[in-house]
Amino acid sequence: MKKFFLSSSKPEKRNPWFWVPSLYFAEGIPYIVVMTVSVIMYKRMGISNTDIALYTSWLYLPWVIKPLWSPVVDLLKTKRFWIITMQFIVAIGLGGVALTIPLPDFFKYTLLFFWLLAFSSATHDIAADGFYMLGLSQHEQAFFVGIRSTFYRLAMITGQGLLVILAGYMESTTGLEPVELKVYSKTNYVNEIILPDTNFNSINTEKISIKTSSDELYIGTIKKSKSEVDSILKIVKEWNLKNGFYVEDKSNQTVTLKQDEPSWWEKFVVQPLEKFLRENFGEKKVEIKKSDFTGNIGIVYFHLSNPPDKEYVVHFGREKGDNSINLIEGSRFIFNKQNWNKPALAVIQLDPKLNYETEALFQVRSGDIPFAWKVTFLFLSGLFILFFIYHFLILPYPKTDKAVISGSSKNIVTEFFKTFVLFFKKKGIVAALAFLLFYRFAEAQLVKLASPFLLDVREMGGLALTTGQVGFVYGTVGIISLTLGGLLGGFVAAKKGLKFWLWWMVIAINLPDLVYVYLSQSLPDNFWIINACVAIEQFGYGFGFTAYMLFMIYISEGEHKTAHFAITTGLMALGMMIPGMFSGWLQEIIGYKNFFIWVCIATIPSFLAVKFIRVDPEFGIKKDKN
Repeated sequence: MKKFFLSSSKPEKRNPWFWVPSLYFAEGIPYIVVMTVSVIMYKRMGISNTDIALYTSWLYLPWVIKPLWSPVVDLLKTKRFWIITMQFIVAIGLGGVALTIPLPDFFKYTLLFFWLLAFSSATHDIAADGFYMLGLSQHEQAFFVGIRSTFYRLAMITGQGLLVILAGYMESTTGLEPVELKVYSKTNYVNEIILPDTNFNSINTEKISIKTSSDELYIGTIKKSKSEVDSILKIVKEWNLKNGFYVEDKSNQTVTLKQDEPSWWEKFVVQPLEKFLRENFGEKKVEIKKSDFTGNIGIVYFHLSNPPDKEYVVHFGREKGDNSINLIEGSRFIFNKQNWNKPALAVIQLDPKLNYETEALFQVRSGDIPFAWKVTFLFLSGLFILFFIYHFLILPYPKTDKAVISGSSKNIVTEFFKTFVLFFKKKGIVAALAFLLFYRFAEAQLVKLASPFLLDVREMGGLALTTGQVGFVYGTVGIISLTLGGLLGGFVAAKKGLKFWLWWMVIAINLPDLVYVYLSQSLPDNFWIINACVAIEQFGYGFGFTAYMLFMIYISEGEHKTAHFAITTGLMALGMMIPGMFSGWLQEIIGYKNFFIWVCIATIPSFLAVKFIRVDPEFGIKKDKN
């Protein structure tokens, strides 16, 4: 093993199991850190929702425009060089975030490092995808396409789950002792809403602790009037503001804008089209009387045991349990010498569709939040130093991995534009573009409305699932089915090639859409039938998407394959974005039943696109070494 790592030779090939899983795991981590973990961190640090949404949304820009600078990665240096260099820069960026978190202007400085992470991560994506095509044979590319997707998804799970758990653990072990509160929904039970208005006395203990009104809270599933809930919420917010537990977020205030006159497009195209669709395909609207009732609520309050010598930031939230039990007011409080003995109020609400007994565990904690996130990002920085060292030693040196040009800036500019021209001059490019844009035409519409369909009440044509049930359907059953479908797709494509499986895969990605026609027509109330239908659709999507990934690799073959693959990823995003934009508008006009029938009709362009593309029958099949 020592000889394997320290050999001075530069092997052109290495066992893909040594580097493909780790490379794609490393590709996914910085993306999820920038797009998701940063949002959670800023929320815990007290940044307003408006600032979080605005500034972190801009961080997606490097991935949107990465096809524009992908030729630079292809033209200058090797893909191996770009991978190693970007992993080192990612390590620096993560370390920079960690070191600037404790600073007074941490928001400004951490954002700068997140921008560095975003651009270096997007560049790493370009190089990694290019290296995958250079370092593997066509057969190996087909075999590992499902494996690379699986490890990328594992990185997503690690970022959204394990990293946040690590930060949460550090929070809970660096401040006041956490306090747990169990919340139960209970049928045929009426809970009283009591609003305390008192000061608590100091408890004679040396150690400051958090005190709660109770360690258990029971909330009846009987609905409560919206007006009553709104008035209680208003009182709670005013109390918390008056006592300095938090500062009002003025960004949430509603601004009334003057309605513009409809544009000519709206007036002469959209409105007539809406009228035609509604009259000919719209479902007969069932008059739904807007309910005056909503989910029942319960109130919990907490305070400190003794006067503090410093300011304590206390967080309250659900740790585990049913997602149908939600905190709707009181997630972050500031305790100091002036308000330590006053009750900070929090409101917990049941999902209005919840009609059974369940439970959730909530926790009150006051840890050293900056320290917790500093440690988390230092851990990530160290992890990427290890990735940098490991891939520096383990990545092979393919003969074809070389800089396309080396010379004057004039040559670089010429080659830069030539890269794009060559892509659009490829043989059969029109059919290829149609495939990239329309292969997922139906799926792009379905995916936007699947969750709303599961959540909507039955009177609106939905299945009336609770938030927790939808989380289980898509977060557990769906993910497992999607992953298994993707793995199977890669394995079978490596056996007989993309050409052999292409039609089977286009059928697999489209035919299971019929399960939503069944669900929307029959509206079953059996939860396991719904799970089975979603599992079938997601498995088919995972299996069928393999063909799309392999065709992206196939059409990128030749000179500038790294840049050309990046262009296909841009077209892939476009093919999902545009159908998704009008899907909600269409569903609201024609209803769920007709919408899912339309989705099945919308699979036709996918089949037509497959008919007109040309794929080498040998692509993906293991070739005889002789």
